[in-house]
Amino acid sequence: MPFRSHRFSLGARLFLSAAFCCVLILVLAGVGLTTFYRRSAERGFDERLSVYIKQLVADLAAPPETERQTVGDLGEPRFDLPLTGWYWQIVRLDGERPTIRSSRSLVGGQLPKLLDQDIAPNSRGLRESYVSGPDDRLLRILEREIDVGEDGRFTVAVAAPADEIEGDIQDFRFALTMTFVLLGLILVASTLVQVRFGLRPLVRLRAAVGTVRTGEAPRILGDYPPDLAPLAGELNQLIDTNREILERARTQVGNLAHALKTPLSVMMNEAAAGSGEAHLAQTVKAQTAVMRDQVQYYLDRARAAALSGALGGVTEVAPSLEALLRTFMKISQERGIRGSHTVPGRLRFRGEKQDFEEMLGNLLDNAFKWAGTRVEVSLEPGTGNPGEPLALLIDDDGPGLPEAAMAEVLKRGRRLDESTPGSGLGLSIVVDLAKLYGGELALYRSPLGGLRARLVLPSV
Repeated sequence: MPFRSHRFSLGARLFLSAAFCCVLILVLAGVGLTTFYRRSAERGFDERLSVYIKQLVADLAAPPETERQTVGDLGEPRFDLPLTGWYWQIVRLDGERPTIRSSRSLVGGQLPKLLDQDIAPNSRGLRESYVSGPDDRLLRILEREIDVGEDGRFTVAVAAPADEIEGDIQDFRFALTMTFVLLGLILVASTLVQVRFGLRPLVRLRAAVGTVRTGEAPRILGDYPPDLAPLAGELNQLIDTNREILERARTQVGNLAHALKTPLSVMMNEAAAGSGEAHLAQTVKAQTAVMRDQVQYYLDRARAAALSGALGGVTEVAPSLEALLRTFMKISQERGIRGSHTVPGRLRFRGEKQDFEEMLGNLLDNAFKWAGTRVEVSLEPGTGNPGEPLALLIDDDGPGLPEAAMAEVLKRGRRLDESTPGSGLGLSIVVDLAKLYGGELALYRSPLGGLRARLVLPSV
């Protein structure tokens, strides 16, 4: 199934996610700084108002003969101009009815008392809030309750327009917004540069793979960062493996063609010579059997070549070995041949089960065919450790082979005894399969007196 391209490339995904994170962080920082500045601006504004409250409290505590001249003289002209938004108000609480004194700017109006609104005072004894003034302007008001002893209890309140605070906050917000917008653009631009620079090795790797695909280069060339170097190496191994499989397939096809040429030539010559039907039928039957064995041989090799590089193939050695031994002992039951093994159950072959049984089956078939009374399978000492090759030893007590003939029987189609059935391909199949897995097959004189086959294979 062909791959479908994602809507966004890897670079676009990295850039968009980084840009989104930058914008989110700047927005959160802007909100936090604006809130902090608002509180700071309110505290600064409240400090100004609290100074006026302290002066009014000092005027109330002054001697009575000077009170009329000093109360409300705060040195701020806006307290004397009508409806400027700057107001002060003093209310006596312990009289028969409240006595109210206020700044001229109130022009007969009143400020709401925070005492009646259940607003708790802060750590300095001041109540603070936002209220609506006489002209419906939003005011920032501070109020304090004092007790001057015999002179009575009072609430002293000072208010000022809240838009002065908002004006400072708006100026700060505008400056902060412009700063963060500029900073955001710089961060986005730097993110784009980082993404393009960081993904440049991937672009080079893609181009290198493209040159391999088009035949301009045999392998992926160039230096890559440590994160991508293993990937480039794996791709090169995959390319090499595919090239080897293709080369093997070409070789097998050529060998099969040559192997079939001789039987076909024999049959054509027999037909051209006009031999008798019985002789012709016998020749065709024999040559057809040879062709069948050759075809099966190369089909097995082609399948093994395709599977030898496959990942994940693991075969338990002992179960397959026991099953094969039982099978061959049943076949050789009339001859009384016994088979046994001492292979540990922990061994695992790194390859396909079918290939393992093909190799071991051919070796056991040869051993049981020539054995006198017994066949033994063992593990060569010092082999079979995890990740290291394992060496299986197949021994029989048959007549064995001369040393000069041991290498000869491993060649394809060579048989030293034509009286026994077979095509002469069994041992050569084992040799080829073992080579495909990086192993080997060798023949020696067995301690039992017959032949020893030493099969080396990779393990897990």
